[in-house]
Amino acid sequence: MKILNKYILSFVLIASISTFAQEAAEGEPTTIQGLLQLVEQGRTNEQSVNAKREAEFLANKNQQAAKLAAEKRELARQEKIADQLEAEYKKNDAILVVKEAAYKKELGSLVELFGHLQSSAGEASALFADSLTSAQYGRERETFLNELSAKMSSATVLPTIRELEGLWYELQREMVAGSEVVSFNANVINLDGESENCMVTRVGLYNAICDGKYLEYIGSKGQYAFLGKQPEGRYVSSAKKLSNADVGEVVKFGVDPTGPVGGSLLANLIQNPSLMERVNQGREVGYIIIFVGLIGIAIAFWKLFTLYTMGAAVAKQAKSKTHDKSNPLGRVLAVGEEHMNKDIETLELRLAEAILAERPAIERGIPVVKIISVVAPLAGLLGTVTGMIVTFQQITLFGTGDPKIMAGGISQALVTTVLGLVVAIPTTLLHSFANSSARGIINVLEEQSTGIVAEHSDSK
Repeated sequence: MKILNKYILSFVLIASISTFAQEAAEGEPTTIQGLLQLVEQGRTNEQSVNAKREAEFLANKNQQAAKLAAEKRELARQEKIADQLEAEYKKNDAILVVKEAAYKKELGSLVELFGHLQSSAGEASALFADSLTSAQYGRERETFLNELSAKMSSATVLPTIRELEGLWYELQREMVAGSEVVSFNANVINLDGESENCMVTRVGLYNAICDGKYLEYIGSKGQYAFLGKQPEGRYVSSAKKLSNADVGEVVKFGVDPTGPVGGSLLANLIQNPSLMERVNQGREVGYIIIFVGLIGIAIAFWKLFTLYTMGAAVAKQAKSKTHDKSNPLGRVLAVGEEHMNKDIETLELRLAEAILAERPAIERGIPVVKIISVVAPLAGLLGTVTGMIVTFQQITLFGTGDPKIMAGGISQALVTTVLGLVVAIPTTLLHSFANSSARGIINVLEEQSTGIVAEHSDSK
């Protein structure tokens, strides 16, 4: 059994050597002697390479030792220089302390003055960054003030008299500009984002206008720009008057005293919805109310005009002896004259019939105006109910945290009510006027017919 194990071990060793030889040699050995020779050759080559590497390492070791010695000498030299510089630094630091003390003593109260000047320059620069005058005077003054503030914050550089006078001049010029109304050419950014030249009128430090439109100052670009939305018409009209005004002419102009920074009053005026925007808040119900109201008012004015012409013709006919059948009274009088020879009962019936025939033409259209005057507030109530339904739906979905969410439904509820009343009030008045005019004409007809009957009765 032991002999068998030796043979197996020898076979595995030979197989391993054979595999190694196949990877290391170009040709494959065919005998055991060739394999042993190949292994011996590989061991000899490895010893040669290792010997060469050891020799190179020893040579490099000597060079590394020389480099290390050189670096140590350089380190010692640099440490000596560092000691010298440190001693010089301590000496200069002591001198600097003495010089700073002497500098502060020489400055005296000027230190406090320069502090105030530095804060004034910084505040002025921040103020000028959003001032309406920056588009007129340029942004160079901001650069000058920033540089002056940085210089005064330094302990080694003092501002010059010229620079201090420049600070005073810029502050004084800004104060004077606050009381001026001046016009000048400047580039203005229009609503398309393009820059165009325009004659700008600046009213103090509060507002600037161009072509009758309000401007705002864009600090990042250093230019004026037209407001995305202008305030209501009466403010724009005053701005146009100011733009076209001559020197010395007194013009009323709406000024926002809060100024260009914030401009809360002007912003609130801009945010207020216009008449058309308020009408649009009524939505479909509001549009229907307006449409019906316009129809009712048109019918009422048409009816008033026809009644006025009819009343004038009737009044003229009442003074005339001839019967003109182009007006209601002429036709009634013609009927009376035609049946004058008949008995009084027949005459009364014929005249009553003639008046009844004239009544529809006289009263035509008046009931429509009355119906519209009644329906308009009911339609407004309908819009109020639908608007409240929308509001409650918004509350159900989003809660009451943001009032703006409910604003749409509330606006619809209120605007439709207003529109209904706006339509109902004038149509009610117009209906009353038209009805009284028609009643007056009918009264004239009845009066004249009664006169004909009385005349017929007297003749009998």
